[in-house]
This record gives sequence, structure tokens and C-alpha cells, in this order.
Amino acid sequence: MNYNKLGKTDIKVSELGFGAWSIALDWWGKKIEEDEAKRMLKKAYDLGINFFETGDMYGKGKSEKLIGEVFKDMRDEIVISTKYGYDFSEVEQIGHSELPQKFDEVFTRKALRDSLERLQTDHLDMYGLHNPKLRHIRDDSIFNVLDSFIADESIKTYQVALGPAIGWTQEGLEAMDRPNVSAVQTVYNIIEQTPGNELMRKAVEKNVGILVRVPEASGILTGKVNADTKIDEKDHRSVRKGEWIKASLEKVEQLRPIAERNGLTITELAMKFIMSKKGFASVFPTVVSEEEIVNYVEMTKGEYIPSSDMKEIEEMYNTWPSYELKATPQAN
Repeated sequence: MNYNKLGKTDIKVSELGFGAWSIALDWWGKKIEEDEAKRMLKKAYDLGINFFETGDMYGKGKSEKLIGEVFKDMRDEIVISTKYGYDFSEVEQIGHSELPQKFDEVFTRKALRDSLERLQTDHLDMYGLHNPKLRHIRDDSIFNVLDSFIADESIKTYQVALGPAIGWTQEGLEAMDRPNVSAVQTVYNIIEQTPGNELMRKAVEKNVGILVRVPEASGILTGKVNADTKIDEKDHRSVRKGEWIKASLEKVEQLRPIAERNGLTITELAMKFIMSKKGFASVFPTVVSEEEIVNYVEMTKGEYIPSSDMKEIEEMYNTWPSYELKATPQAN
């Protein structure tokens, strides 16, 4: 396993991280029972993954509790990152509609206390704003509270996680101007490089680490989704329409010769492409089994993508049609 410096901090994170949303929500085609979830966390650690990324709203704290239980006696050996911003206290988590958001000081302080308790720790390596909008990024009072957490050593640093869908370019760019933002998390993969490429360029300039989720393009790049796939409405991939699936599969076929000349599968090409980018810190594939963790760890070994092939991928990407990006209305 390779380890990268997390932005402007001295924290070293495994280039393959564990996105712990899948162990608390049944949005990825499989409900994972607690015993299996704990085995997955342990397997990830045993294989060299030290970076565990979660959020308080995943299963209303369930994901954090599982991490806390598994690693309570190994706190100094792992990097824990969690996020806040959704008030899930009095609402039912149904489907993928966004819950009410809060980032005021009282809510923020309570959210941190609750996360620390569930994670069974007295500090976080990284805290994060979960899908903030542009008005939040521009609100100094929010970041003043986060800075106070750094001062009292409740957290070491913080991130801005963009979402929920792909986009939020201005939010990410402006977040990186905040001096204590060490990471920005975004949807990014070999067939959806916008706005990730622009964010990575600024990340290099600002010494910020880019954290990548959805590297498998919702299953297109792993073969889980094909032209015949029927996606359940509870599954997060249900937002992906048939036209998108068809167009994405055509792009995969264009990429296949590059994968084959490097002796790689499409999934391996997609993962190594991300790991070859400047500005990249860690990637969180959505895993639902121990076997998948093992397979992804294998992809971290060996050479990255040669610069000539990276250039060919870039040129190919620039010929593909653009797609809709989400953004705060005033950021359009």
C-alpha cells in the first residue's frame, strides 16, 4: 500500500481508503449485517488501509459506531474522518432526498461531541462539511468554529465534501482558499473527470488533497452495471438513466485498448488512472464485501499509468460531450 500526505497536514493516508457509507446503508445493492461490516473493517486494516472515511448521517450514526467498536483499542494506528451538516434527529431517512442541513455553531458543537462519542475517541484526524452549499463556504462563522476545534485539538484538520451529485465546482474552488481546508472530496472517475480535473489543478496550487468517491462510475467500470441491468429504486444508482449507461459503456470500449496494452482490466485502469493524477490523496471505492476489498487493494500494487497513456486518455475525454453539473444556483 502506498501512503500520501494529506494536503498541508503531516497526516499520511493510504491511497486506497475505506468509504464507510456502504456498511450502514442499503443503497448499494446489498444490506451488510454488523458482523460482516466489522470483518470488512478489520480486513481493510489488515491489508494496509489506514484511512476510514464516514459521516454522522450514514445509518444515523451506525457507521461511526461500527468504526468505534472495531478500532477503539487501535486509535493511533488509523486515520478517522467523519462529516456533519445534516440534521437527521427527527426525520426518517427515506431514499436519497437530502435531509435538512445545519452548520450553525450550536449544531456543529453537538454534532462533533456526538461523533466523538460514537467513534469512541477524543479527537478526529479530519472533520468535514457534508455537501455544503456556496453560502456555507462563504460563511466565516462556520470556519471559525472549525478552527476552534483545531485549536483545542478536538480535530487535526477539516475537509469539504462536495455533493451529493457530481459538480459543485465553485464550492470546491472557493473551499480551497480557506487556509485550514486540507482536503476536498468529489465524485471523480475516468469517464466523469469534470469538475475533478479543475479541482485537482487548484489542489496542487493550494496544497490540498483531493479525495475521490464513485471511482467505479456507479458500477460501469466494474462490470456490475451493463445494458441489461435493472436497478432497484432504493439503490443510489437509480439516478443513472438508461441513456447515460449506454453512452458510458461506449466510452469503456474506447478505453479498452489502453487497458489491454497495459495488461489491465477496465477497473484496474480506472483506479490507476485516479492514483496517477497530481493532487490526488485517497480514493474510496464503494465496497460491499471482503472480497472486493482484497481486489481493490491488489490494484494499488505495481506501476501507475504511463504519461503517454494519461495524455491519450485526456485527449479522448476532451472529445466526449459535456454533462450536467450540480451547483448552488448563484454559482451558475
